[in-house]
Amino acid sequence: MTELEQSAAPGSEWWRSAVIYQIYPRSFADASGDGIGDLPGITSRLDALQDLGVDAIWLSPFMTSPQKDAGYDVTDYRDVDPIFGTLADFDEMLEQAHARRIRVIVDLVPNHSSDQHVWFQQALKAAPGSPERARYMFRDGKGENGELPPNNWESVFGGGMWERVTEADGNLGQWYLHIFDATQPDFDWTNEEVREEFRSVLRFWLDRGVDGFRVDVAHGMIKADGLPDYTPPADAGSMGGVDDVPYWGQDGVHDIYRDWHNVLAEYDGERALCGEAWLPTLEQTALWVRPGEMHQTFNFPYMMTEWDAERIGSVIRESLDQFGEVGAPSTWVLSNHDVIRHASRLALTADSPQGDGIGPLSAGKPDQATGLARARAATTVMLSLPGSSYLYQGEELGLPEAMEIPDEFRQDPTWFRTNGERYGRDGCRVPIPWEADAPAYGFNDSGDAWLPQPAEWAAFARDVEEPDATSTLNLYKALLRLRRERALGTGSLVWEDLGTDAVAFRRGDLHVAVNLSDAPLELGEGVTFVVQSQAFDGTALPTDTAAWYLKA
Repeated sequence: MTELEQSAAPGSEWWRSAVIYQIYPRSFADASGDGIGDLPGITSRLDALQDLGVDAIWLSPFMTSPQKDAGYDVTDYRDVDPIFGTLADFDEMLEQAHARRIRVIVDLVPNHSSDQHVWFQQALKAAPGSPERARYMFRDGKGENGELPPNNWESVFGGGMWERVTEADGNLGQWYLHIFDATQPDFDWTNEEVREEFRSVLRFWLDRGVDGFRVDVAHGMIKADGLPDYTPPADAGSMGGVDDVPYWGQDGVHDIYRDWHNVLAEYDGERALCGEAWLPTLEQTALWVRPGEMHQTFNFPYMMTEWDAERIGSVIRESLDQFGEVGAPSTWVLSNHDVIRHASRLALTADSPQGDGIGPLSAGKPDQATGLARARAATTVMLSLPGSSYLYQGEELGLPEAMEIPDEFRQDPTWFRTNGERYGRDGCRVPIPWEADAPAYGFNDSGDAWLPQPAEWAAFARDVEEPDATSTLNLYKALLRLRRERALGTGSLVWEDLGTDAVAFRRGDLHVAVNLSDAPLELGEGVTFVVQSQAFDGTALPTDTAAWYLKA
């Protein structure tokens, strides 16, 4: 690689350089003992997150929901689902997080609601063409009697994207659109009533003191005019990944986020919007964070990059270039609640399209030791990069994907809508371990867990890793401490050349390198190591290992 200096975007706002920790509430900590994590559980574990050294937490959905899709099907955007607690519990959690200088970002699901939402129930009772139906994507069917769906779109969760309703007179009638499950009807974002409702929702949570919003399916709220037929290529991911998809990445979404940006600007404290927008290129991804729109958007091209030096180096270069051109920081992320944990994903030996998951009968299952070594190395690189980094709960413990979940315990809608052909996302959502010898590994006191925890996870429990200087937990703590001390979330990097099977750069006087070859990589004389992703002697960097180091 040629020597080249690249900078993160200027600015001092907290979100430009923050390390943000994603909490999947039902799997983080369960204070009630019912087997499902909750807000009081989160509050009880905030000290551990402060000790870890994160700047903010992002909570996946906790709003009122029938939980058909783990809370991504909302019935009341202004309340807490009883399984997670109450608004008072939320306020207490928020206050306690802020007392520890931890900011709080909440998940917002604006593309669709639950079919139990009062608006959708009103729509079902109303006539075609009514104001109630205009809030959602209702359309007449094709065919002699409207018996065919309005177009051929296929749901992300499998099956068709349209559901036919029974009208008040008992006859089959119109169809409604659902990008995801049939219990998740899409709003019609061309309707000003929908837009005003979500302005109100934003203000409800901003008034309570939240620091920002992660916006679910931020690229899906506007559909192409005329709803034209579309058949994706066989290799397209379920959340996008190809150009000109009529229900992904339409230009009209940007008007929505410019509007939301103005709402957040009414409040003090640098409130932020982060978009979940699965787009085919970084150039398109960067459009979401132009001035006056979102503040961050997830860097999915980086997350999904294979364990290959040329590809990793290229995506880092392009990320810094594309986000920098619009004055935004790049974000970096390796795991979340929708993808195979990177301690397993980076060692897969067969294709596993996003959303498919891996399970007992999957081909190409990873070697656990290889996966963990690569995960630790990948994180060591990620946390040295300028911009904002996202961590997913449990990755600081080195948790692998839970691959052996018995069929009878699976809960992801993907599993059911594909008749078991795709395992879905349950494997990355299993409740995380806190204490090796406690019921449910400390997830709660009752021993219940909504998804079964693997027996081997006792070795990953936080109380096992805390006293172990070589543990993944202590690697993360060291990386986060040094990242803060050296202000690595801002500034520039200078690329260095250590060969075609390495990624290497310098952050001031700190050198960063990762070896993706099959042989040790000699770093030369005068090397003093600051961090090693795996402990080793000498100055030769082992395979699947990264390091931060100084040179005399």
